[in-house]
Amino acid sequence: MIGDIVTVTVDRPLGSYHPEHPDIYYPVNYGYIEGVIAPDGEEQDAYILGVDVPVENFTGRVIAVIHRFDDVEEKWVVAPEGASFTKEEIAEQVRFQEQYFNSEIRM
Repeated sequence: MIGDIVTVTVDRPLGSYHPEHPDIYYPVNYGYIEGVIAPDGEEQDAYILGVDVPVENFTGRVIAVIHRFDDVEEKWVVAPEGASFTKEEIAEQVRFQEQYFNSEIRM
């Protein structure tokens, strides 16, 4: 899936809070890819990097996968065409949520 173009439906826009954990603030847009079912039985979750305003949906390229060792699901990282981020930059931007999991970034 790395390199694929996908459309993310954003259900937690930049600047929002987690619906069940109000202490988790979303500094990036976050959502899911309709029609792609993840191992947890839900649609595939994705972080959107490189978009600095809240959006309802976004089409971009999958640039990385965050593999969680202590969870059944993975998170995809989607960015605008031509944008690039290092593993360290990705880790910093998704730390707000990934700090609770043992994970690695695969590119």
